[in-house]
Amino acid sequence: MTNLTKDAILAAQDLKTETVKMPEWGGEVIVQTMTGTGKDSFERGCFEDQKNGKVNVRGRLVAACVVDDKGNRLFAEQDIEALGRKSAKALDRVFDVSARLNAVSEKDIEDIAKN
Repeated sequence: MTNLTKDAILAAQDLKTETVKMPEWGGEVIVQTMTGTGKDSFERGCFEDQKNGKVNVRGRLVAACVVDDKGNRLFAEQDIEALGRKSAKALDRVFDVSARLNAVSEKDIEDIAKN
């Protein structure tokens, strides 16, 4: 196996995407792997929500992972609460793909809720 250089690592296209059909919303969404910084922000936001007595893991993860065709996030921090009020069935479909692509397990979510 080849030892990677810094340039090779930084140039690697490692953000995977998956398109999810959303009949409830009348189309499709693109779900993308979070960056390291994005996952840190997601986890920090979950901790802050928990500290403030809120729980919106689904809305927060979906907001962190749904992107446009150029890879830009569709939702900002201020959209998370409104996104959490969408259909649980629809959110679960996108949440499940987001969790799988980002290796976010049920245990991870439980740990976030505990902390």
